[in-house]
Amino acid sequence: MNNTGRTGEPAVADGKLVVRAAGPAGIQLLLRCPVPRSVAEPGARLAFTGCTLQLRPADRGQVLLTVAPAKLSLTLAELRPLMLRPVEVDAPVRALVAGAVAHVVSAGPRLDPDGLACHLLGLAELVLRTALRVEQDRADALAVRRREALDYMRAHLPDPSLNADRVAEALYISRRRLYQLFDDGLGVTERIKRLRVDRAKALLTDPDRAALGIAEVARECGFTSAAHFSRAFRSATGASPREFRDGGPGH
Repeated sequence: MNNTGRTGEPAVADGKLVVRAAGPAGIQLLLRCPVPRSVAEPGARLAFTGCTLQLRPADRGQVLLTVAPAKLSLTLAELRPLMLRPVEVDAPVRALVAGAVAHVVSAGPRLDPDGLACHLLGLAELVLRTALRVEQDRADALAVRRREALDYMRAHLPDPSLNADRVAEALYISRRRLYQLFDDGLGVTERIKRLRVDRAKALLTDPDRAALGIAEVARECGFTSAAHFSRAFRSATGASPREFRDGGPGH
């Protein structure tokens, strides 16, 4: 176990955990979790078999815990969701980490190094698994809101005035938040257009709606005119609505 090092690591926002791969050497957990100066000066570094603990000197202090991937029960693939963005870590977890780190740093010289390594690895597992659960809850909540937005869009497709502002207002969320639900590159406006084209394709191939004219299909799908409908439909399918209905190009 050694005590050295000082580095200028960028600050991490309060309540956030940053997880990143440090090559084959380890997985890094960076958390703002100030340890009292009475315990150790920022920059203190403790190295054990399979893990390293370092106190960063950034604003208000940070804890950097590096663990060998082979020592974790979680695979790199399982941890990948945590590497996409900083993850929220609640106060009880931060308090637990602060207490554990303070204890390890202050009592470390009197304790068995291998036992301390196991203790820190268990701490890393707890933090990572808790963060994964938080991230999964977040993803589930986003999926529910996304489904609600899509349901609203589909229910109001015949309305030509349907747009992102209307959807956001109906869901009581901001326009920015709505676009975050659809961050796959398609966007909200283009998604509404795609839903309209999909609805048109279903109507054009429905034997029970064969009597519908092209202009009527356009109205039922929320297009402002038959010409607008035809342009959008051809752009999406490579065929005109009539060609598509007749089984021609793009069908």
